Amino acid sequence: MTLELTTVDAFTDTPFAGNPAAIAILDAFPPDSLMQSVALEMNLSETAFLVRRDDGDHDLRWFTPTVEVDLCGHATLAAAHLLGGRARFHTRSGLLECAQAGDGWIEMDFPADLPVQADPPVELDLPGLVWFGTGRSDALAELDEPSKVRNLVPDLTGIAATETRLVMVTAAGERPGIDFVSRVFAPNAGIPEDPVTGSAHCTLAAHWGRRLGRDLLVGEQASPRGGTVRMRLSGDRVVLAGQAVTMAHVTLTI
Repeated sequence: MTLELTTVDAFTDTPFAGNPAAIAILDAFPPDSLMQSVALEMNLSETAFLVRRDDGDHDLRWFTPTVEVDLCGHATLAAAHLLGGRARFHTRSGLLECAQAGDGWIEMDFPADLPVQADPPVELDLPGLVWFGTGRSDALAELDEPSKVRNLVPDLTGIAATETRLVMVTAAGERPGIDFVSRVFAPNAGIPEDPVTGSAHCTLAAHWGRRLGRDLLVGEQASPRGGTVRMRLSGDRVVLAGQAVTMAHVTLTI
């Protein structure tokens, strides 16, 4: 048996930047154990599996190297990119619609996730922490200066103590055209640092939209690879926009 996958750099228009995802388009989902093994073999933040439905939509599932997740933005963007930019995905997080937005940008309609303030765990030691809260499955820590986000050397043990899927560390932006910077750490999902995290921006958009009183935002995820996410808040939804670049085709012999 062979399995064909395509790797795509998401949230970037430049090769070797953004967040790489592996995408497999299949006639039917293989056993969960096989999808998890493939994700471990690819060793990217997410490997996504798509199955075409009779109505032209697709079922979509995402796997990190260690677990299946409920929502992944960059792999959704990568999948929509491979399908030409317009797509409808049925997922654990409901229906996700993607559309072309011009100049190579793709918009994705996702559920917003407004974090609620909470006490940080004592193990979480972050310099300049001014606000901490949690959403449905993730935690957000706001620092007082963007340089502290950019230069942070994460204590992954302390971050894992939040017992959340991932922790976003963020601060207001200091560069023209950037409203906030962030980095994302997900040791509980087998990802020490995620390069660019679409699903995290469902929470970041809600937090900074409330903080800045604006519905249109631009975020920079300041990982070593880096990437840019545009956001538009609309009630309990957020439209995320990004670009993507096809990088490689991979054949696995199983």
